[in-house]
Amino acid sequence: MIAVRTATSCDIDRCAELLGTLFSEEHEFAPDARAQKQGLSMVIGNPSNGIIFVCEVDGAVQGMVMLLFTVSTFLGKKAAILEDMIVEPRWRGKGIGTNLINHATAFAEEEGFGRITLLTDHDNLAALAFYNRQGFIPSEMKVLRKML
Repeated sequence: MIAVRTATSCDIDRCAELLGTLFSEEHEFAPDARAQKQGLSMVIGNPSNGIIFVCEVDGAVQGMVMLLFTVSTFLGKKAAILEDMIVEPRWRGKGIGTNLINHATAFAEEEGFGRITLLTDHDNLAALAFYNRQGFIPSEMKVLRKML
C-alpha cells in the first residue's frame, strides 16, 4: 500500500539517506548526512519554514518532497519552493513521485499558495519530463546563487 503523509522527527534518518542518493545524482551537491539531518530538523522542528511529505510503501519510506514557504509580492500570495524531491531508485516509475507531487500541490492549493517553484539540473531529462507531466513549465529566469 502506498501512502503519503507529513514527515516527523522519526523520519529524519531515512530522509537523510534519501537525500544522500539525491545529492549523489546532482551536479552541484555532495551528500553530507550531518548537514542533511540538520536541515531536515530545521523544517520539521519549525513548521513555519516549510513541510516535508514522505511516501511509504507497506510502511517503509521510499520517497520524499519538501515545500519551503516564502511570499510572492508579484502574486500577493504565499509561494512555495519545491526542494529535495527524491524517490528510492528501485521504486522509481511506480507512481511514488506522482503521489508526492499531487499531495504537495493539493496542500499548497488548500493553503492558498499562488505558485510552486523548483530547480533541477538542466540536463536531467528524466526529471524535466516528469515535472512537465506534472504541470511545471520552464521559466526564462536564470538561477544565481551566492554561498555564505
